[in-house]
Amino acid sequence: QLDQIIIHQQVELLEAILGTETSSKYEIKNHLGQRVYFAVEENGCFDRKLCSPIRSFTIRIADTAGREVIRVIRPLRCNSCCFPCFLQEV
Repeated sequence: QLDQIIIHQQVELLEAILGTETSSKYEIKNHLGQRVYFAVEENGCFDRKLCSPIRSFTIRIADTAGREVIRVIRPLRCNSCCFPCFLQEV
């Protein structure tokens, strides 16, 4: 049972040195700092570079045994004043 989670993004060495963004990885920990889940964002380099804040992605969340427990999918949606009805959705 979790009453609190702490999410830490893992920074890749290549990302830190070159300033380029790679697929994000996260450790999800309990209040004691023990890892209970691990999350990986899947998307393409094109999406990260050109559509960064509105990019499409899939995040797979796995337990400590590596079994997927949650999958979050966000499709690419237009985010402009011309199309205000196309808000982001997950």
